[in-house]
Amino acid sequence: MADRGKAAEAVNEMIMHSERTGGLQLEQSERSALKNEYRGLALKAIAMRKLSYVPYSHFSVGAALLGSDGVVYTGCNVENAAYGPSNCAERTAVFKAVSEGCRSFKAIAIAGARDDKEGSDICPPCGVCRQVLREFCEPDELEIICVSADSSENITGWRIYRLSELLMDSFGPANIK
Repeated sequence: MADRGKAAEAVNEMIMHSERTGGLQLEQSERSALKNEYRGLALKAIAMRKLSYVPYSHFSVGAALLGSDGVVYTGCNVENAAYGPSNCAERTAVFKAVSEGCRSFKAIAIAGARDDKEGSDICPPCGVCRQVLREFCEPDELEIICVSADSSENITGWRIYRLSELLMDSFGPANIK
């Protein structure tokens, strides 16, 4: 348990250091430049990978969800030996936000990679996470920022999607009213 506390402290320190020093190195994307407002969100997603519990897949994912209230809700994936009870980083962030009273979101940043890889890769959300995001978001409004980073945790690339691009013709709350 003490190791988890130290890891959380290290993640918070890294985020604060990057925000203080502007320690981001961004490459141009053919789609769009990474918005300044998403830099901190992306760094938090990258940092959250360190808190993942992934003894089976060894694929850690971090997420940072920007609520309409301006609060950032973070999450990491948590695995279970029975597999079914495992939870993805994106859903962890959504469930944390909902449990704290936020049910409307602007954007989510996601970073993931195998534990034996330094840095992180572009990692779009799985189908279940897309559907959970759909429950609380308008598909044409939610931005999904998938980021990659080098071994020093500097952002090296990104892709920005709208939920509607990743979950076309989606089923949502309006379908059952």
